[in-house]
Amino acid sequence: MIYNDSKYNADWEEKPLNRLGEFSRGKSKHRPRNDKKLFVDGKYPFIQTGEIKAANLFINSHSEMYNDFGLKQSRLWDNNTLCITIAANIAETALLGYPMCFPDSVVGFNAYPNESSELFMHYVFTYIKKSIQNSASGSIQDNINIDYLTALNFRIPKKKYQDKIVAVLYALDSKIEFNNRINAALEAMAKTLYDFWFVQFDFPDKNGMPYKSSGGKMVWHAELKREIPEGWEVKSLNELTEVSNEQVNPIAIPDKEYKHYSIPAFDACGSYKSEKGIDILSNKFKIRKTDVLVSKLNPWFSRVIYATDESDLISSTEFVVWREKNIGKKNYLFMIARDASFVTYCTQSAAGTSNSHKRVTPKVMMKYRVVYNEQVAESFGIILGSTIKMYAKNQIETNNLSELRDWLLPMLMNGQVKVK
Repeated sequence: MIYNDSKYNADWEEKPLNRLGEFSRGKSKHRPRNDKKLFVDGKYPFIQTGEIKAANLFINSHSEMYNDFGLKQSRLWDNNTLCITIAANIAETALLGYPMCFPDSVVGFNAYPNESSELFMHYVFTYIKKSIQNSASGSIQDNINIDYLTALNFRIPKKKYQDKIVAVLYALDSKIEFNNRINAALEAMAKTLYDFWFVQFDFPDKNGMPYKSSGGKMVWHAELKREIPEGWEVKSLNELTEVSNEQVNPIAIPDKEYKHYSIPAFDACGSYKSEKGIDILSNKFKIRKTDVLVSKLNPWFSRVIYATDESDLISSTEFVVWREKNIGKKNYLFMIARDASFVTYCTQSAAGTSNSHKRVTPKVMMKYRVVYNEQVAESFGIILGSTIKMYAKNQIETNNLSELRDWLLPMLMNGQVKVK
């Protein structure tokens, strides 16, 4: 089978992928894989399939590190090595941003420089990923292996033209990567400020000095068993904002294009996907620019969306819609939803018969208690306004760029669209 065979690329040479570079399986010989002896005082970055799936193009972070003993039973791969998952998350790909180790559930690819590039092969696998996933049957580990990958046939253009295809797609992906880095920095800054004001209570006092550190009066709160600033209250979320259940039936207007915040869309790009009403088969929540969306499904994933002033926004009913017209308070609420304490509360309150599908009910979610001062909360939200707006704007732009890339990629790979 030639995955990209078409009348538009008949002049491209048919090749098995192993003629474009070297495929080598990752190494993790020691058992058990999570033995602490592999990681104590670690210094060599180690990634797994989940981190490859989560990356857009480059893997620029890691959560675990092998020590010398761990490295001895593995291998340190060079940066720009293409990682291809063969177990758990099948056929996901990303390039190493710096040298890392990975297990035998991942295959590394290094291109022959005169034949191809790691970036081009990344786009090849992005093109054929769904076909590979659909063809998998029985044991995933047995069916998706290095022999399977290297035998795949593809119509391959000359290296010079491959580079032209890569240049088009990489221009989009590099902007997506840039937006993601900006948003990571914006989020870190916002979380630090939130912690400074509402956890450490060092919000600016009337003289512009950090309240608690400057000797601001603190009083004991019996319910929380801790000190809070004098004059502050403890309130539940349902005292701070309303929950909207305003619904719309998209299929009633089948040709209308909606911007649909769904769980799969959020997991894919952190934003919405454009869908026609005819393709949306159940009622959805109508979303307004006043809203913050918080997922009740598997709350430990912390899926939080900041609605903008775009039209025709709808969301899955898996979200709880906080509706707050005061922009300062909306921004403050957005940061509450991103706070680790709120995520922990919702996670501990979630229930369900399946470990992979647990939900926190809106009623329980809105019982979450916060230490509150309206004036300080609104001031915080106003100060953070431009940061959150940029964060939301970048998410939407990233989504649009992703949709454009995904639309172009198959036509570039089958020759239907030419690059001059």
